[in-house]
Formats: sequence, C-alpha cells, structure tokens
Amino acid sequence: GKAQPSREMVARLADTLEMPLRERNALLVAAGYAAQYPETALTAPELARIHRAIDFILAQQEPYPAFVLDRHWNILMANRAAQRVNHFLLGGRASPHANMLRHVFDPDDLRAALSNWEEVAGDLIRHLHNEIAAAPTDATARALLDEALAYPDVPQRWRTRELGTAPSPLLTTVFCRKEQELRFFSSITTFATPRDITLDELRIECCFPVDDATAAFCRELKEKDTDEISMTSS
Repeated sequence: GKAQPSREMVARLADTLEMPLRERNALLVAAGYAAQYPETALTAPELARIHRAIDFILAQQEPYPAFVLDRHWNILMANRAAQRVNHFLLGGRASPHANMLRHVFDPDDLRAALSNWEEVAGDLIRHLHNEIAAAPTDATARALLDEALAYPDVPQRWRTRELGTAPSPLLTTVFCRKEQELRFFSSITTFATPRDITLDELRIECCFPVDDATAAFCRELKEKDTDEISMTSS
C-alpha cells in the first residue's frame, strides 16, 4: 500500500494552502490522524475572557452598529445600536432572520431598505464563493449559496465564481427609509493565531458612519432609547 504521509507533512501542506482550522482537522483525519483543533462554544467557561473582550468591543462601538458573526454569517451577538438601526429600517418589525446573508437577500428583511443592494449582495456572494473554494467540505456554506441565489432578481452571473475579482477593500452600505439615508462602512476584526475552531471562524463587524448625517441620526436613536429606558424604570 501507499506510505502514510507524516503528520508534519500534512501540517506543512495545510500551512502552504493557508487552510482554516476546520479544514486542517478534516485533512488530518483523512490522512489517518486525530483532529488537532478543538471547537469550543463561545459561551463555554474556557472562552470567558474572549467573550468579555467581545462585549467590550461591542459596547465601545456605540452608538454605531456592531455584530459578531460565525463562518455562515449567523449573528451570534449584536450591540444595542445594531438593534436600534434594524428596528428603524424595518419600520418597527422584528427581523425574520438572525443571519446577515438572509438580511441582505430576503425582500422581507433589510434588502427593501438597502439602496445599493446589488453592490452589497454581490460582494457577499463573492465572499461566499471564495469561502466554499477554501473549504470544499462545508455543505452548509453551499446550501447558503443555493438559498441566496434562489431569492428574487438575483443576477444569473452570480452563480459562478468570478476568478481574479477581489472584493471591494472599502464597501459603503447605503440604507434609506422615510427619506432618511444612512451610510456605513465596516471594519472586520478577527483573532490572530487562534488555536480553537470557534475563534478561527469568528468575525466582529463594526459599522462606522460615512457622513455627519448618519452619525447624528445614530446618536439621536441612542438618546431616544436612553429616554425610553429611563421612563420605563422610573
């Protein structure tokens, strides 16, 4: 039979391909070795310090939105500002989803208020195609792609991956409701040299106002929120 590759050789291959920790585990198992990296729930005691650090980041982002996402764009945590902005954009309704991709693609969700929908959705699709290429065993990501492409008025060209097309380095997301326009750009924070799959796949997205009008509106929403809380507690 064929000689089994050494564990070091498998690790070197994974490093060369810059594989995510989940895929590294799959490669190790396929090569006949035990998985190396644990996957710990964010709420587990072992990640208490990380959870506390994330809480600080979300709180510091006020009065602007911030979210914690996993690899499938599920929203694991969000600050109060994110809830306030979503509440305004949805006309007081609760979102039917807790997933960023569904927020953007579902016409009954934030898509209706997203002025530059095709630009934002196209950027998400590029990221999703790239993640599937990097993690071919991820059946959930493939199912998410199929679901996104099945929503109404999705361009046919999004069904295939655009090779050589890099996502925009700075994407502005523009919302509009009742003549109130909100413009944000985002920064993504990830954990350096993670040794746990959960941390490897976590992304903290912080939204920043592009203009003074957006900043002022976010401050107004927070002031109203604070007033309502004070009235409730008094």
